[in-house]
Amino acid sequence: MRRLFIFFCTISLCLSSCYAQEQEYTNALINETSPYLLQHAHNPVDWHPWNEASLNKAKEEDKLILISIGYAACHWCHVMEHESFEDTTVANKMNAYFLNIKVDREERPDVDAIYMNACQLASGGNCGWPLNVFALPDGRPVWAGTYFPKKNWIEILEYFNKVKKDSPEKLEDYAAKLLEGIQALDNITSTDSELKLDIEAADLAMTSLVDMMDPKWGGRIGAPKFPVPVNQELLLQSYYYTGNEAALDRLNTTLTNIAWGGIYDHLGGGFARYATDEAWRIPHFEKMLYDNAQLLSLYAKAFAITKNELYQQRIEETIAFLEKDLMSAEGGFFSSLDADSEGEEGKYYVWTKAEMQAIIGNSEMATHFLDFYQIKEKGNWEESKNILYQLRPLRAYAEQNNLAIEALEKGFKTFKSQLLVERKKRVAPPLDDKILTAWNALMISGLTDAYRYLGDQHYLDLAIQNANFIREKLQKEDGRLLRTHKDGTSKINAFLDDYAFLAQAFIDLYEVSFDETWLSAAQQLIDYAIMHFYEENKSIFYYTSDLDPPLITRKVELVDNVIPGSNSAMAKVLFDLSLLLYNKDYQAIAEGMLVQMQDQLLEENTASYYANWWQLYLSMSKPPFEIAIVGEAYQDLKTSFQKQYLPNALFLGGQSEGSLALLQNKLQEGSTYIYVCKDKLCKLPVQKVADALQQMKE
Repeated sequence: MRRLFIFFCTISLCLSSCYAQEQEYTNALINETSPYLLQHAHNPVDWHPWNEASLNKAKEEDKLILISIGYAACHWCHVMEHESFEDTTVANKMNAYFLNIKVDREERPDVDAIYMNACQLASGGNCGWPLNVFALPDGRPVWAGTYFPKKNWIEILEYFNKVKKDSPEKLEDYAAKLLEGIQALDNITSTDSELKLDIEAADLAMTSLVDMMDPKWGGRIGAPKFPVPVNQELLLQSYYYTGNEAALDRLNTTLTNIAWGGIYDHLGGGFARYATDEAWRIPHFEKMLYDNAQLLSLYAKAFAITKNELYQQRIEETIAFLEKDLMSAEGGFFSSLDADSEGEEGKYYVWTKAEMQAIIGNSEMATHFLDFYQIKEKGNWEESKNILYQLRPLRAYAEQNNLAIEALEKGFKTFKSQLLVERKKRVAPPLDDKILTAWNALMISGLTDAYRYLGDQHYLDLAIQNANFIREKLQKEDGRLLRTHKDGTSKINAFLDDYAFLAQAFIDLYEVSFDETWLSAAQQLIDYAIMHFYEENKSIFYYTSDLDPPLITRKVELVDNVIPGSNSAMAKVLFDLSLLLYNKDYQAIAEGMLVQMQDQLLEENTASYYANWWQLYLSMSKPPFEIAIVGEAYQDLKTSFQKQYLPNALFLGGQSEGSLALLQNKLQEGSTYIYVCKDKLCKLPVQKVADALQQMKE
């Protein structure tokens, strides 16, 4: 009995000791909800969150601020944490010299954008995450850079501490020059120009975008390669409007190689953020919601034109992955899955050939599986590890090897299931389970497009569930949005992209459902954004609300990137809503915004930086048709009509005339009619989709 008592006491002491060691350090981040911030809550660095109290503390103590910005799925953020922020020697210097602030860039993209500009100005463009910024107590940056190895990081800490002590006037000088440069980037000068829509200029821009695309692998020429769906959609629109076969070729080359490459998870579904090589084979393994959401839309629209079964398969598999691995019980979607597990990039996803053979066996079918997915004895990546990717269609492989395609499909499906079961036994990459309004809005649009072009009702159900979640958890009665939700807590005043993407998502839901509730919800968001973000004198929207505490500058987001810029997204929404609601004020704002941008657009080779603006330019140059479908059989006609890819059409209607002006006096008892309209003038009503499509060509 005594031995048993001693045993339990020893175990208890060990557990207490381990727990104490595990919790040896705790800083102010422990009270945050962001998974990225919580990752650093037990660093020996005395981290603080970004808020007024932290900034005031820096002023009171007259300390330089060290602002470190990253996100939960960021590989090099983890590396720098392990090398430096978990090291007590480094932490002691940081704590002694600086007021240390950690920022989740996904929660606070406004803060990230300002200091990323500072980095680009101070470091010649060699910037990324983690983003490490040295700033005066009032927040003005003096210098910024990205990842640094421990030795270099200590040298940088010592340098800025020495300058602060010996030459503080230098820091003031650095800060003044950097602030001037940052503010110049956001200095939008109003113009008295008029909107000049030149379709030849648009055609030239589309041609320049095609020329920037890699003819062999797709995407931008070179490496690394990011999908950038907004660029690919502009190629799709270019083909639709002009018949440019080269644009369609570049699009299909891009989408096919992404779907075949290692950037796609061939076992579990879903796309990684980017590929490190030019052929899309070697992924940076993190999976982000915003990429997958936008790629759903892009593949769905491309499927509508090409009917490519590969595109349909990737849509179905990706939605299954998102629903299984990134969806909350309440219907919201989480932000990301990390690239790392057990401190190693890609460990969860890669295999040795021997590991795979031990699971799927050595049959002839297994040999074909390993051959098809490029599995090598010495590995196709690092340290004898393999990433699954393919080089050709499965049907072509079957024909080349005189195999029945049905047998291959069945055998490969079995092997994938076996490998996936085994993979799930591994330590999974960490999940960033915060729910972001803007990214969920992109997901609603992605699911809605998948429903529109593939016809699976489940996709629409998921989209509506997600939209209702956002309205319930992240929106106030007056229309104000919050940015993020986690563990029952919604917080942080939302930004312009949250409003623009969500309004677009609500328009998308209206078009596929004809439920006017969604149009009213979109209008409420737009009216709120105009009230709190719009600068009438400059015809542009700020990224932050006028209700937010001011930063050192008020950002204006104009460029389209891996996610479309918030101003271009807002302008497109305003233009579409102006047509659906007959709202001239919305149209005037959208046109004024395009006027502000037209000089930049018409510069040479700008299409890849302003792809969403160019889509708006095309819409205004060739105003869209308004397709009204009214009557009892509206659902079947709408569903059939919307399977076509029609970027130049807006849909409205229902079983009754509803409240929209264009629908008035369109209902004819006992019949369902399609009205093809433009500029409020409608052609003779027809009852067949084919006839309406013909009217659009006349």
